[in-house]
Amino acid sequence: LIFGLFAMSFNIVFGYAGLMSLGHAAFFGAGGYTVALLKLHYEVNLFWISAPLGILVATVIAALFAIIALRASGIYFLLVTFALGQMLYSLAWNVKWLNSKGMQGITGITLPDLGIPGFALETLSFYYLVLIFFLLSAVLLYRLIISPFGLALEGIREGEPRMEAVGYNTWFLKYAAFVVSGAFAGLAGVLFAYYNFFVSPNHLGIATSFLPMVMAIMGGLGTFLGPVVGAAVFIFVENFASIISPQRWPLVLGTLFVLTIMFARDGIGVYLWRLWNKWRPHYGSVKN
Repeated sequence: LIFGLFAMSFNIVFGYAGLMSLGHAAFFGAGGYTVALLKLHYEVNLFWISAPLGILVATVIAALFAIIALRASGIYFLLVTFALGQMLYSLAWNVKWLNSKGMQGITGITLPDLGIPGFALETLSFYYLVLIFFLLSAVLLYRLIISPFGLALEGIREGEPRMEAVGYNTWFLKYAAFVVSGAFAGLAGVLFAYYNFFVSPNHLGIATSFLPMVMAIMGGLGTFLGPVVGAAVFIFVENFASIISPQRWPLVLGTLFVLTIMFARDGIGVYLWRLWNKWRPHYGSVKN
């Protein structure tokens, strides 16, 4: 669910606006680091403080990054977002305040306190908390992509000059999409920090930025639930391959990605939806 949300946030920028970002882990990691730093330095573990601050920090970073990155386009946009993300990775690696003593990263994160007397989150109850936020985020994202704003993003993806010609402020639309995407990625990072009990500079780096990209492409770019399907397949195969042969997990991932591109180029989610429409019962059919 957490990585499904992360992939959906990335899909706003890449799948709908056509902006290939390679620094999305910066917002994911910023949300996680906010939770971790509040716990490490200030002993703040109240969810209703840590989560909003984590989302706010990720949103502000996305707003600042967008001002710089949107000065470029195409491959240059990808490289600028990559450089900005690696800048945060370097800061997290070298600044002692951003790490537990003697470590590269922050450990000691616990499940959040909801502020309800006599109630403490456990693994199962935390799952339902994540589920609730996933569903709320999915509803908000769905309303966003079917709105005039979402349709305008698709227009930019298909032909930005034409959108400019009919009077749309395409720069502002892309900027808004980038910021909204960063906010939802920050929420995913907040939830991941609580789930993982640990954050590290790697959660800000290129390896983590690749994850939502691969998940979205595998599941179906520019579709609502495609990235969620891609995340589910990715996580399932990763866990299964790690049990059978951990050393060969990258080979398994590469093979799966190549097979997806070859036989389900539009995405696994899209392919499954087509199969369902083909084989499901069609009530009222007059076929013999």
